[in-house]
Amino acid sequence: MSHFIKMKMYVGNLSFNTTKEELESFFSQYGSVTDTHLPEDRETGRPRGFAFVTMDSKSAMEDAIKGADGKDLDGRTLKVNEAKPRENSGGGRY
Repeated sequence: MSHFIKMKMYVGNLSFNTTKEELESFFSQYGSVTDTHLPEDRETGRPRGFAFVTMDSKSAMEDAIKGADGKDLDGRTLKVNEAKPRENSGGGRY
């Protein structure tokens, strides 16, 4: 597993108005932000209400999770946790 995954956070419950720049500014109080990805809906091009933010170190990510989870940004209570690697979905669940 690469170090990249260990420093990536899932940020949920975002306002559809929150920009990449606002996210970077918000999370930079905990350390250096190296990447921010705001997925958009394929059909509408609108934000999907969540993002992935990558920090430059594991300690910065841990500080950001502790500090930002439950905090308010653009009127929404953020849900912040360590991003999980994507699992290959090979069939249904039982």
